[in-house]
Amino acid sequence: MVSERGLQVLRAIVHDYVATREPVGSKSIVDKHAFGVSAATIRNDMAALEDEELIVAPHTSAGRVPTDKGYRVFVDQLDEVRPLTSAQRNAIEAFVGESLDIDDVLARTVRALAQLTHQVALLQYPQLSRARVRHIELVTMGPRRLLAVLITDNASVEQRVVETSSEIDPEALHALRDAVNAAVTGATMTDAAALLEALPDSVESASRPLAAELAAALVAEIESTRSERLLMAGTANLVRTEHDFSGSIYPVLEAIEQQVELLKIFGEMASEQHGVAVSIGRENVAVGLAETSLLTSDYGGGLGRLGVLGPTRMDYSSNMAAVRAIARYLSRLLGE
Repeated sequence: MVSERGLQVLRAIVHDYVATREPVGSKSIVDKHAFGVSAATIRNDMAALEDEELIVAPHTSAGRVPTDKGYRVFVDQLDEVRPLTSAQRNAIEAFVGESLDIDDVLARTVRALAQLTHQVALLQYPQLSRARVRHIELVTMGPRRLLAVLITDNASVEQRVVETSSEIDPEALHALRDAVNAAVTGATMTDAAALLEALPDSVESASRPLAAELAAALVAEIESTRSERLLMAGTANLVRTEHDFSGSIYPVLEAIEQQVELLKIFGEMASEQHGVAVSIGRENVAVGLAETSLLTSDYGGGLGRLGVLGPTRMDYSSNMAAVRAIARYLSRLLGE
């Protein structure tokens, strides 16, 4: 059982090791932190932490470094997450706020997160199966070609060109657009697919061939959006922290390229305290990321998750604050 002062010593070791990447000794703790006890007492506390496998000696040095278990206890014991500064918040809003559309918003968001944390930033594209149809617009592009534009309530815009078997009657197209919107506006993308498949049977017989071609195109577009994918930025940050990995960083790079596995982790991580989920070190061993930590938070009311990935030696408090703040800002943007 670790005492309260022992936990404070653990926090000091984590802070100092993250800042310097040097093993932390008892004398250093006494010199830098106001514990009001002797170095011998701190050594006893460190011995207790070592018995609990929260710290370990990396070599013959007198210093100690946190273990994965130690980082986990440190994160679980965080009383609060330091908020971003006003300058940081303003920089995020200025950079992301210049976006022109949903794709640009997400691309700028993941880049801002990478720049702010100096880690690899990951953003799960909005899961459109949970989004709702706001409007469908049909635009004539030629006698037998039209553009179907599907707009969702999370600002996503999907487009598909439809080649028709006969010439398009403008009046019939106008009526068909009204029928499509009446049928699917407000429906989830999953429900919209089923409603569109039934659309041809609900319109006049003369419009059924065009309705069938349009419905097939829109259903295909909806199906194509169901494949989950990740946006990524800041991979070069791993190179800057290469010494934090026991061997080559190439296995880590290969692992993060396997988006299916990362998405699986995203799906399994539920937000913990402070609205951020944290998976540390060997908790990620199944996907080849045993020397990394992953911090994530959801956005848009569950539309997706974003987060950062980096070595276990990271500034958890600051990175958790950045992930939480950017997730909240993105949620606000998508809700406007």
